[in-house]
Amino acid sequence: MMTPVKAVKGECQEIKNRNKAPNDLYWTAVSRIRQPIESLFNWLIEKTNIQRACKVRSTKGLLRHLFGKIATAFTNLIF
Repeated sequence: MMTPVKAVKGECQEIKNRNKAPNDLYWTAVSRIRQPIESLFNWLIEKTNIQRACKVRSTKGLLRHLFGKIATAFTNLIF
């Protein structure tokens, strides 16, 4: 999982300034990868209400619910 670099507590300003450029490039790369994935999942949640599986008790039922909702979303997208 790609996450932004966290700042170290108590790090001197000189080291922060030296690491700023590579950290900014890394944060930009992480954002470019994460944003489309988050957009896809937000669209999927909006179209299918996929998070409503609280009554499912078995793994088989959960997988059936999940893949059924995803198939419905993409079928509606195509047609």
